[in-house]
Amino acid sequence: PSAVMAFSAQKCGVCFQPPSIILIYKDNGQDKTRQRIMPVRNFSKFSDCSRAAEQLKNNPRHKSYLEGVSLRQLQKLYNLLRGHLEGQSLAESLEKFQQEETIDPEEDMNKLDDKELAKRKSIMDELFERNRKKKDDPDFIYNVEVEFPLDEQLESCAWDTESDEEI
Repeated sequence: PSAVMAFSAQKCGVCFQPPSIILIYKDNGQDKTRQRIMPVRNFSKFSDCSRAAEQLKNNPRHKSYLEGVSLRQLQKLYNLLRGHLEGQSLAESLEKFQQEETIDPEEDMNKLDDKELAKRKSIMDELFERNRKKKDDPDFIYNVEVEFPLDEQLESCAWDTESDEEI
């Protein structure tokens, strides 16, 4: 693989109906902005978001598109989807996610089990990475946002096809 990524992720969002992860990306070869829709299958409110995120990121069909999207961001989208399946509003899911993603400085990390500890460590790594990237890094992505398109706008999409049409 060359040092230059073929695709640069611009925005990543989640659609609840039908459940899918949507990526807006730039095709660096053609300098076009496209949208890729990745249907979420076999995902329920009991699913493990971290595992789902890893599977999507390593899926051979989507791998090269998701290079610029962090695992944590994908986890967040799956978390929102799971919250939606549990009947939470978007605001509730976001708040819950925010709480889970915040490191409590008072917390005694010696008392945590391995899974929780790993989670805190990954949050810290992410915070460190986020703060470390400078504007002139080649892979610095400015102002990454997560958007949630309104269902109405999406009705016209042919969802289950792998279309990478220009937008």
